[in-house]
Amino acid sequence: MSRSRTSLATAAATAALCLLAACSTQVPAPGAGAGTGAGQATGTAGGGDKPVTLTFVGYGGSGQDAMISAWQKPYTQAHPNVTFVNTSPPDVAQVKAQVESGRVQWDVLATAPYAAEQNCGTLFEPLQLDLSAVKGDLVDGAVGKCYIGNWINATPLVYRTDAFPAGKGPKTVADFFDTKNFPGRRGMVTNLQNGILEYALLGDGVAPGSLYPLDVDRALKKLGTIRNDTTFAPNVGALQQAVASDQVDMFFLPDSRVVPQLAQGQKLTVVWDVTVASINAFAIPKGSAHKEAAEQFVSSVVEPAQVAKISELLGVAPINKKATPKLDVNAAQVEVFGKVNTGKTVIQDIPWYAKNFNDVTKKLTNWLAG
Repeated sequence: MSRSRTSLATAAATAALCLLAACSTQVPAPGAGAGTGAGQATGTAGGGDKPVTLTFVGYGGSGQDAMISAWQKPYTQAHPNVTFVNTSPPDVAQVKAQVESGRVQWDVLATAPYAAEQNCGTLFEPLQLDLSAVKGDLVDGAVGKCYIGNWINATPLVYRTDAFPAGKGPKTVADFFDTKNFPGRRGMVTNLQNGILEYALLGDGVAPGSLYPLDVDRALKKLGTIRNDTTFAPNVGALQQAVASDQVDMFFLPDSRVVPQLAQGQKLTVVWDVTVASINAFAIPKGSAHKEAAEQFVSSVVEPAQVAKISELLGVAPINKKATPKLDVNAAQVEVFGKVNTGKTVIQDIPWYAKNFNDVTKKLTNWLAG
């Protein structure tokens, strides 16, 4: 394994450990700062005209830049008393540390719905949201007791076109795990939300409709067959960087990170076999001093205009069925529910993960560290 791949793999294990131990660091997102903030409703938020600063925790990079543009700036324009401070990454372990110390600094956290649900009432606030304007318009699973969805994120199989002769690249998820017939460097994100376990089971022959309940031990065993050939990146930004620098030949990368690579002219081929997609969400850490203002903000991001805008910027699928994004040529290439997808799509099972998230995270962490 090269030095860069070893470094990423080590970082992956460290990052996974941070899900259960409070060792996250806060890194300012590009373009972050107060005064940038989403939502078209008029009036004030958080009670009268009192100034409110919400600390927003996203994924950093181009993804967070899009969140600022699509959600925060319009919201600040409509609610001049509300400003935003941006930071990253969104670490559940850091939320735990803040809550247990009684020093909660974050107000809005981008996270997996099931992380919020399993820790609902302990690490995250039960939400009281005004969604009357979008009643019946949101996709199934968009709203939970302690979360509200903001988009549907797909993580398709992709390969660098220059890494394989024309027509000779991988065509199925099983091909990703076939190092003999498809040699090359692999890349996966260790975040459960990006389908690392589902893809391992699909590659091992499990039918898409039979994935849940997940056989975690079987998935880890399958991942072991490609361990020496794979960069297990700790987050999507790290894998995106590996893709940009040609460190990996085939990889599972979220649609929101494929789009900027295509826009920069990188030659990539998206493989539409079976694709894992998940609902991304917002949650409010337990004890946030600005819960009401945060609730009003996150309620705004599911309105059609905001949903369409984030889909256009990132290529993610809309959480609101009435949103009508106008996708450019790059975003259209990863439209998981569009005509380009000639395969099948699996939506992660939120209820199963909500019961098992903490235990599965610990098991994956131990595997990565071993």
